Amino acid sequence: MNNKTRDFIEQNSHADVRQLALKGCRDKDVDFALALRQIAGLQKARQKLPSWAATDGLLYPQHLSLEQCSSEQTALYKKNLCRRLTAAAERLVDLTGGFGVDISFMSQAFKEATYVEQNEELFAVVKHNMQQLAPNVTCTCGDGVAILHQLEHVSMIYMDPARRDTHGARTYGIGDCTPNVLELRDELLQKADVVVLKLSPMLDWRKAVEDLGPQYVSEVHIVSAQNECKELLIVMRQQAEALQLYCVNDEQVWLVSASAPTTMVPSTDEPAETGTYLYEPNASIMKAGCFAEVEKAFGVKQLAPNSHLFTSNEERPQFPGRRFRITAATTMNKKELKAALADITKANISVRNFPLSAVQLRQRLKLKDGGDHYIFATTLRNGQHTLLICQRTS
Repeated sequence: MNNKTRDFIEQNSHADVRQLALKGCRDKDVDFALALRQIAGLQKARQKLPSWAATDGLLYPQHLSLEQCSSEQTALYKKNLCRRLTAAAERLVDLTGGFGVDISFMSQAFKEATYVEQNEELFAVVKHNMQQLAPNVTCTCGDGVAILHQLEHVSMIYMDPARRDTHGARTYGIGDCTPNVLELRDELLQKADVVVLKLSPMLDWRKAVEDLGPQYVSEVHIVSAQNECKELLIVMRQQAEALQLYCVNDEQVWLVSASAPTTMVPSTDEPAETGTYLYEPNASIMKAGCFAEVEKAFGVKQLAPNSHLFTSNEERPQFPGRRFRITAATTMNKKELKAALADITKANISVRNFPLSAVQLRQRLKLKDGGDHYIFATTLRNGQHTLLICQRTS
């Protein structure tokens, strides 16, 4: 990249890339295509990788690689996970490379690390960036599986298999991803103290454990950011002890329990009457399906097995999700609705196990969107359709 291209990027780093592309650049010394890519990458990094965006001199790859890479938030979580998992943190090997976000953070928990990527263009970009971001990372251009076959024993192997099959179609099954981790499992476990796999958040974590072998899976991490499930992390060892399930959302980390996988069923206990407080689990809890464990851990009750909302008479500040105070409850009876909604002109509406969609219910209630009121439309254990009118406490 020449100086004129660098200057152009700096001068236009906050510009609308589409408008910039239409406008063009008259200076022939500016590599215009490269400049546009770098500006678009920098703007994406400000949201997804703020510490990278604040680092001068980094290069950004094609849009897809940046779109598919981990966020800084989830990469930091993996760094802290590495520090806990590896007592003798000698060497980390990332066999599936990508844009290098994960290894740049995870490598901070190791004396040395190796990044492997077979795409030559992406490899060159990452090698340039690692000189500034993670000097202890050695970059290797090649096939990860071939390098695995030659690898000596290391502290940790990390893999994020591509979620596309051999025909390029989108896939989520472990055996359909590239490379096929199921075929490599035994060799991976022989060559590392710990193996960490990053898988699609679309996968059923129980099925993933079963496919990989329960005797090898020691931990499952369901990682969410801003209440959106981002990734499923599987920790494997040669001999796994009792499985531990972690539900993560931003700074909130809840270790369900070592025995949780045997109690992952809705409670059959009759719930108390709708209490004073209502709780909506975060995305990781919903993905885990550990509703009985939520009841035990936080002293709350499910409104009904399929509603996935909880209630209590006393507030539970540590609950992993949103908390609300219930100000009123009403059926769909017109007279009851009129009284309950008398002073409400707008509200945030959610439906759980309810015959109407949020849009249909909003039209029925004739309420605008937004405001300080929250209405949860759900079905109680006795089959009664109920609206819970709430105000948020967290």
